[in-house]
Amino acid sequence: MLKHRPRAALLAASLFLTGCGGGAVASPGHPSAAPSHTSTTTPTPSSKTSVEAAPLQPRGLGPKTLARIPSDARQLVVVTGRGKNSPLSTVVLYERNETGWQAGATWPAHNALKGWSDHHMGGDLRSPIGVFGLTDAGGLLRNPGTKLPYDHGYGFTSPGTGFEGESLAGSFDYVVAINYNRQPGTTPLDWTRPLGQARGGGIWFHVDHGGPTHGCVSIAETHMKELLRTLDPARHPVVAMGDSASLAR
Repeated sequence: MLKHRPRAALLAASLFLTGCGGGAVASPGHPSAAPSHTSTTTPTPSSKTSVEAAPLQPRGLGPKTLARIPSDARQLVVVTGRGKNSPLSTVVLYERNETGWQAGATWPAHNALKGWSDHHMGGDLRSPIGVFGLTDAGGLLRNPGTKLPYDHGYGFTSPGTGFEGESLAGSFDYVVAINYNRQPGTTPLDWTRPLGQARGGGIWFHVDHGGPTHGCVSIAETHMKELLRTLDPARHPVVAMGDSASLAR
């Protein structure tokens, strides 16, 4: 069950601390020798070296990034930025089975206005690079069918306009908290910051509003609902996110 903070405190803190766009109100052997014409021995089959196929790996992830994916993770969301300073990215869903990571849906996305950082700070307008858990969800609208704990309430109202003058209304209709500098197992609106307030927080997947975010990753509403319905806490979902060069390390 989600641990809720008093609503009034959540609303005030989220306005100041969220990293999302505008701020919330609240993955040939050689044949064997032929017998002579007098032999009755049956020829043996060709001898071939057995080569076991390597497990499939998520595209674009290097050894450093792969090593950070927990061994029990069976769902992976990969967010690949076009460049270190670009607000444009691509999201790919992966599921792990006996043959490795299998790619699923691919969606366009926005990330932070100034791109990516491997040392995110509050207000730097960059999305954090890394591998993070996906344990909690919520939104202004009712649960669309996710198995994740879901906090539904007015704290997910998103007022104002984005960096390109676009309305932010509806941006937080559906969100999935990204476990960067937050306490897993709480509502996405919880403001607990284990790394300290200066390192920012409130980094979410949320509904795209047509422009860059403050630090979150945004995708179309239909894709947000698909993401929510896909993520399963029993499969320990995580996200690997960053610009393409950083993820390839």
